[in-house]
Amino acid sequence: MAKARKTAKLFTIGYEQTPAKSVLDELEAAGVQLLVDVRAVASSRRPGFSKSQLAAGLDERGIGYVHLRGLGTPKDGREAARSGNIAELEKIYSAHLKTPQAREQMDELAALVEKAGPICILCYERDHTHCHRRWIAEIIEDREGVAIENLVAPQIEPK
Repeated sequence: MAKARKTAKLFTIGYEQTPAKSVLDELEAAGVQLLVDVRAVASSRRPGFSKSQLAAGLDERGIGYVHLRGLGTPKDGREAARSGNIAELEKIYSAHLKTPQAREQMDELAALVEKAGPICILCYERDHTHCHRRWIAEIIEDREGVAIENLVAPQIEPK
C-alpha cells in the first residue's frame, strides 16, 4: 500500500541536551513545515519545550504544531527507556500501538504526511535508535513510501 513518494521525507528530532533555539534552527534549516509532537506528556522542565512555549517558538518561524498524545510512550515504557531497557520499551510500545487511540493517531499522522509538506516528529530522546519515534517513522515509511531523515541539533555547550 506504500505510495511512490520516496523523494518525500519524514524528519525526526529529539531535544535531549539541546537548547530550544538549536532545535528550531535545525527544523527551519531542514524546511520543516509542521512539527508533530509524539510525547505522551507535552510538558518539559527544559525551557522552550512545553507545549505552549514550543508551539509559540515554532509559530514565530512559520512552522505548524500538532500534538498527537496517543502516539506517546505509556508511563511504563518511559520508565523502561529511562532505565536503558530498550527491549522492554519496544515490547510495551508495540502493545501500545495496537490500541484504538494509537492506531487512530497513526492514521492521522499518515494523512498529515500525505498532505502537509515536510513534517518532523519530535520527542525527548536525542538518539532516535533509543526512542519510540523510530518505530513511528518506520511505520509511516512503510505506509507512505517516504524517506526518513533523523535530525540532530547541536547540544548545549559544556560550561
